[in-house]
Amino acid sequence: AECVSGCVCPEGLFDDGKGGCVQEEDCPCTHNNQQYSPGEKIAVDCNTCTCQKGDWSCTKNLCYGTCMIYGSGHYITFDGKFYDFDGSCEYVATQDFCGDKNSSGSFSIITENVPCGTTGVTCSKAIKIFLGVSSDTQCNKDYKEIQRDTGDDVQYWNRTVGLYLVIEASNGVMLIWDKKTTVFIKLTPDYKGKVCGLCGNFDDKSNNDFTTRNGLQETNALKFGNSWKQSSMCPDVTEEIKPCDVKPHRKSWAEKECSIIRSEVFKICHSKVDPTPFYEACVHDACSCDSGGDCECFCSAVAAYAQECTKAQACVFWRTPDIC
Repeated sequence: AECVSGCVCPEGLFDDGKGGCVQEEDCPCTHNNQQYSPGEKIAVDCNTCTCQKGDWSCTKNLCYGTCMIYGSGHYITFDGKFYDFDGSCEYVATQDFCGDKNSSGSFSIITENVPCGTTGVTCSKAIKIFLGVSSDTQCNKDYKEIQRDTGDDVQYWNRTVGLYLVIEASNGVMLIWDKKTTVFIKLTPDYKGKVCGLCGNFDDKSNNDFTTRNGLQETNALKFGNSWKQSSMCPDVTEEIKPCDVKPHRKSWAEKECSIIRSEVFKICHSKVDPTPFYEACVHDACSCDSGGDCECFCSAVAAYAQECTKAQACVFWRTPDIC
């Protein structure tokens, strides 16, 4: 409708976004604000995507779901919802005993949360895995197995990989633990939409992850978390704890240390994984860990962001002799 001065590509050629004109098959693709040439491949979760004529062509593998529990009460559900919950009790992290009381399932993973520091925030102290009805495996300071009554047996194996203890079961459940305060729970795609608990329902929609034990949709993280406690004797959590308000003298130290997440060190990751919730969680933890182990809390919080960066194909070498 209007005349605009400038250059256009000759007929049959396309603007490549960098001031040049190319044939259609030479068009680049964009992912997370980065340009890729035709034929270049990227990994997205467990799939490989190839750039073809300006569009991505991806494999359609079904991927493991991962739930992460770390630091003082931070949760990232299978569907990627980020929230905080500071309950002091045993809670169902995830299980496939959902729906009516008689529904059968093959596993249940329970997290035991205890206060860490003096501000009232809690950390996961122990993780219990119940497989079938045969055994109960606990991860706290030590790893131990307790045989229970026998039933439909689910086989499982444990091994150490770097910093982590990995427990893998034949029913498609995997638990990865750093022997401190970080736990990853991985499930095969067969469990999509069939699990419940603090890790959500793994149906690729994060807006319904706050489903209570009674099957009701909640918007409040505290009401949702309270519904998954294992014992009615534990008190409900009634208010969100803000440790930096309780310990204001630690706040500036926490913000200074945690600024590494927003710094040049992690620059290649910023466009792939939003650093904001991880930075806020780091400051929260650095304020709250005031009874020793404060560096460990800070390191776990930064490691959680680094882990998400690695998943998004942005590998960052952030540990130095001075930092963690």
